[in-house]
Amino acid sequence: MRWDNLRSEGPEALFGTDRVTRTFDTPEFRGITFHEVRARSIVNRVPGASKVPFAWTVNPYRGCSHACVYCFARKTHSYLDLDTGLGFDSQIVVKVNAPELLRRELAAPRWQGEHIAMGTNVDCYQRAEGKYALMPRILTALRDCANPFSILTKGTLVLRDLELLRSAAAITEVGVSVSVGFLDQQLWRTVEPGTPAPQRRLDVVRTLAEHGIPCGALMAPVIPFLGDSPAQLRETVRAVAAAGASSVTPLTLHLRPGAREWFMAWVAQHHPGLVRHYEALYAGGAYAPTWYQRRITGQVHELAAEYGLAPAAPGVARRSTPARESTADRPSERVPVGCEASPEESAYTQMTLL
Repeated sequence: MRWDNLRSEGPEALFGTDRVTRTFDTPEFRGITFHEVRARSIVNRVPGASKVPFAWTVNPYRGCSHACVYCFARKTHSYLDLDTGLGFDSQIVVKVNAPELLRRELAAPRWQGEHIAMGTNVDCYQRAEGKYALMPRILTALRDCANPFSILTKGTLVLRDLELLRSAAAITEVGVSVSVGFLDQQLWRTVEPGTPAPQRRLDVVRTLAEHGIPCGALMAPVIPFLGDSPAQLRETVRAVAAAGASSVTPLTLHLRPGAREWFMAWVAQHHPGLVRHYEALYAGGAYAPTWYQRRITGQVHELAAEYGLAPAAPGVARRSTPARESTADRPSERVPVGCEASPEESAYTQMTLL
């Protein structure tokens, strides 16, 4: 692996040398290898060319046992000389020091309390989180520093941290979105084999909403030819609305290098008659043509209006709005030295996840 040659000094060092490789002989982790590493940084700046409307992310894991065949993050495994196919699904890098490192970085004088997005690369509530339990300490650090954050997930394990989310939402802006691109059971079992079923994800939306945590639904991805018929879109939007989602945002399938090869191999195996259709639709690059994206977005927005569910507008937060008390009024134990709210915090507006 590439990190075998890394040294403790220099800008190229991603991890330290005290890593540990583990396997667990239990049904939920069988066939998965965990590489426990100590990261050198955990709050990552999003490249300026990125289209996403947030500037900072935290990713406690690399690789994802959800094994979604279309996952755009597959390419990142190649940076560590790991396979972007089965290796991405089964070779999971765990940044075991992520919570402590995050607390330190949030307390640094240079940190301005900006919004942090999680689950935007790989899912922070994938199966590994059940073993390593990094998120409770990460959420605690964010809450104690009154730092706004959002989470995007397909995982039901987020409900384990419901009370932490509620306590964080009392003092800062907290956004949660659950990804539900379709409800088709057969499609789910083959294209997202390691994820909880779509109906279970809708239960997460419902439970969060019932406990005062507004939860948006990201219809991602809408898969051309397999999950984009008017009937399928209607079924998904109707279910999302019934679950109590605060908004719905469609995102059509995009196929970046790494994901494109893996997805096309899956299509060739499961739907060989569609190969040439995908090749034609994505002939121009990683994204579906603009006309197709607009068609899907228009259909979903019309359905959302029909079911009384608004689309998430750019710049509008999917969040729980905290009480408007001043920093001085908050309990001192929740705002430790180095984590006081910045002057800009009171005017901060959390952006949508995607």
